[in-house]
Amino acid sequence: MLVYIFVLLSRYENSVRQGSNRDYIMNGKSLKKYVLALDLIDDSVLIQEYEKLHENVWPEIEATFPEAGIVELEIYRFQTRMIMIMTVNETFSFERKNTMDLNNPKVQEWEELMWKYQKAVPGAKLGEKWVLMDKIYELKK
Repeated sequence: MLVYIFVLLSRYENSVRQGSNRDYIMNGKSLKKYVLALDLIDDSVLIQEYEKLHENVWPEIEATFPEAGIVELEIYRFQTRMIMIMTVNETFSFERKNTMDLNNPKVQEWEELMWKYQKAVPGAKLGEKWVLMDKIYELKK
């Protein structure tokens, strides 16, 4: 079974959704920030296991991030809701990352394991995991 980390919909690619990412400069490089959401199964034992697995993410998984153009990646949790903040460079695309992941047996193994703990957020399409969130506010300087 192939597991999709990022479901590719045309609205995600090239940030068609208004306000879904943020362009900025870091160390002289143009970057974008994406924020995605996913839920965990409401079971305290499973949540504890999930967090333990993320204390030592497999090196083969972490190696895929810079290869795909992901500069920074953070995951936060409140109860069962998780938020991923992903900072990417100009080489990143959801389509490219998805293709890389589908062709990587170790990523497929990791994602199969993660589905034990994860569930789609309300409103996600069938098979969607992390879904892109819309930015609704930004402090203007």
